[in-house]
Amino acid sequence: MLTEMPRIGFGLWKIPQEDTAASVVDAVRAGYRHFDSAADYANEAETGRGLANVIAEGLVKREELWITSKLWNTFHAPEHVEEACRKTLGDLRLDYLDLYLIHFPIALEYVPIEARYPPEWLHDPDAAEPVMKPAPVPLHQTWAAMEALVEQGLVKRIGVCNYNSALIHDLMSYARIKPAMLQIEAHPYLTQEKLIRCARVYGIDVTAFSPLGAQSYFELGMADAGESLLGAAPVLVAAQSHGRTPAQVLLRWGVQRGTAVIPKTSKPERMRENLDFDGFELSAAEMAAISALNQNRRFNDPGVFAEAAFGAFHPIYD
Repeated sequence: MLTEMPRIGFGLWKIPQEDTAASVVDAVRAGYRHFDSAADYANEAETGRGLANVIAEGLVKREELWITSKLWNTFHAPEHVEEACRKTLGDLRLDYLDLYLIHFPIALEYVPIEARYPPEWLHDPDAAEPVMKPAPVPLHQTWAAMEALVEQGLVKRIGVCNYNSALIHDLMSYARIKPAMLQIEAHPYLTQEKLIRCARVYGIDVTAFSPLGAQSYFELGMADAGESLLGAAPVLVAAQSHGRTPAQVLLRWGVQRGTAVIPKTSKPERMRENLDFDGFELSAAEMAAISALNQNRRFNDPGVFAEAAFGAFHPIYD
């Protein structure tokens, strides 16, 4: 059984359902052993089919895989946390998760699984005026229910996503089982140095989602083409110097600064390219030049997209 999470994982966000099972198989064949999933990605059943296929074919054993998933906002109430976890386990065809994360520090009103799954952000999309419905659930209650999952053996480790430093301080004041992971958006346009340092002070590991920056957000209208990091001068200079692609340089930068990274692609050639970043090391000057690109540019911000898409102003970052 893996006792440490592989530093690069395969992100399953935005992979179409019809492509997911085959993408999981391709990723395992390429060498991935770490898969980052979530109920809200709406492809866990297909991910489960892909995982079952690679295990049945003998390509990999379950204990050689690291599977992460996430608790969605509508299941924050303590009585619904186990229900959500068991639904994810059933869809993924697994007996346990290696890591289970609170997806957002945002509690929404419960939506029964049989009514709609995944529930997404709107309480009733078919209503005359659909709205997000925040729920009065303290995060400490949700965390206690997450701890119970560990005690039942349903998950090996628990953690959080999209927390800020104040929430981390608060969490560490009451957690009986300490968070193993903080997953946050992090790339050279959003280096998050203080938050990453805060996590390390507490012994919490960090995973960077969207490690390539804007790439995943173009089609969603959440980033402009001119914001691509793949054409940033320090990235291109380092890529030329090491005979690597800009994507490999960005992933190397993320891992070299001590975070895990979870790039996403459905193209086998890109899967192999993303994995092949270990044979070189960026110099201190190259690391500094890439880090200096920081603009505190956050692409995945509920304080922006929730208002634009759902008519609800619900910021979690100042």
